Amino acid sequence: MQILLALVIGGAFGAVLDRIGASNPNVIGRMLALTNLKLMKAILLAIGTGSILMFGGQLLGLVDVGHMSVKAAYLGVLAGGLLLGFGWALAGYCPGTGLVAAGAGRRDAFAFVAGGLLGAAAYMATYPATKAMGLLDPILGGKATLGAVPGTDYVALTGLPGDILGIVLGLVFVAVAFLLPDRFVHKDTRLPAE
Repeated sequence: MQILLALVIGGAFGAVLDRIGASNPNVIGRMLALTNLKLMKAILLAIGTGSILMFGGQLLGLVDVGHMSVKAAYLGVLAGGLLLGFGWALAGYCPGTGLVAAGAGRRDAFAFVAGGLLGAAAYMATYPATKAMGLLDPILGGKATLGAVPGTDYVALTGLPGDILGIVLGLVFVAVAFLLPDRFVHKDTRLPAE
């Protein structure tokens, strides 16, 4: 039943990603070039709404904190994030949107997915060296959160209650999604001077 539910939720999420243009590298390129921010607004709205619902559910006792997983902070996350951002800008896909685009039949997405699998294999092959360099050593207390999470032993980087902080940050993301203009950079449609 869990696998069936995962497939249904994953399929619905993929359909939404495809519908809002997240599986189109041209839409992602325009977002990263700041010439069309509609996708960015949708992403911020989704993150904010999800944060409000999750932390609100925790605050009301509807969501069990024990089901949440906090990943350890380490320098490799920063390096990996930079690589992911570079690859996202270069290819026009992130891992999730690349899979959605491949599912929609985009040929370039198949090459992207193959490249991602090769990258994962390269990471596995170099894992001992990466670990020996200290890139996987915990920083900031390892499993740290911005706010205190009741019932856990996670290090809190602030003294603020985590549920309230999560809701406030979610509201900020939603507000930014609505206040953000549709573009920061306007394309010059005039012909260049001769």
